[in-house]
Amino acid sequence: MSMVITRRSATMGIAAAGAFARAAPGDPLALAESARREGSLTWYVAQLDTATAERFGRAFTAEYKGIAVEVIRTTGQVAFQRLMLDIKNRTPHCDVFSATDISHMPILKERQALTQFTPDNAAALRPQLAAQSDAGWYYVTNAGRWVLIRNRDKVIADAAPKAWTDLLDPRWKGQLSVAHPAFSGGAGVWSLAMRKLYGWQFFEALAKNNPRVGRSTQDTVTLLSGGECLVGPTWAPGAYRDVDKGNPIAITQPSDGVVVMVFPSAIPAGAPHPNAAKLFMEWLLGRSCSKLTAADGSEPIRTDVAPRPDEPPLDTQKVIALTVEEIRTGVPEVIEQWRDTFGG
Repeated sequence: MSMVITRRSATMGIAAAGAFARAAPGDPLALAESARREGSLTWYVAQLDTATAERFGRAFTAEYKGIAVEVIRTTGQVAFQRLMLDIKNRTPHCDVFSATDISHMPILKERQALTQFTPDNAAALRPQLAAQSDAGWYYVTNAGRWVLIRNRDKVIADAAPKAWTDLLDPRWKGQLSVAHPAFSGGAGVWSLAMRKLYGWQFFEALAKNNPRVGRSTQDTVTLLSGGECLVGPTWAPGAYRDVDKGNPIAITQPSDGVVVMVFPSAIPAGAPHPNAAKLFMEWLLGRSCSKLTAADGSEPIRTDVAPRPDEPPLDTQKVIALTVEEIRTGVPEVIEQWRDTFGG
């Protein structure tokens, strides 16, 4: 359920933007006051499930009383398509867009569909995440690794997959869950990493195991928690959330390399609530939000925040690296290859 009932007009947002323009640059109190006059913001988000995204929205509102967050949570590709439709129809609804596919951001920038803004809190980003941001346009506000998971009640640790290639073992036929890259931006990046590592033969072999294909990475966690499937790849934070709930999910760091997903956020051009959007971007990059995401199983994005105790530090793991350009050109290719191999 979204957390705001009404949405103010873009005209009111533009008027408030004028008020902020007269404030001193970098003045957080002036920004917060201008944001409160707007009263709300709309957040298109994909990297969190609905309950978590709304929890984050409530945390923001608790810090900045009087500013409600309307959460529009969908899968990554659907969120991007929805934003592109808003742009095409010139009906701006989104104030902050948080993508699961970083290649969406250069596309939006080239279309002049982003607002230029440099949050003060961006200065505390970890260097590798700052390098994957585009200063002034979009910033990595969340990051997480892809891991292997199993139902620990039905698959003992010794029998669990230890590497991505273990998913090809025929004993997992009909017991494996994966997400569809045409719907999940995260699944697109994971599929691209597997293609880079093993070629498309990996997926041709995977198809022989008749996997359950869902739209979201969270579908894999749900199916494994319920015992409908036994193993699968997924984004670690979604798995850690189920671990914290006491569900029978166990996590393995794949020996052939974790895939690190970075999730950028930006303010679309013409955002109806521009000052609330800027304040929310500051919050997404701030320490309180970074502590929330790290506790949730994401990588800490700031230098002053540590990972959760049961997650091995990333610098102890082999990482499969992908550039923004590889993702931008490669994800559309793997979506078409996926449809040829799996259908749908």
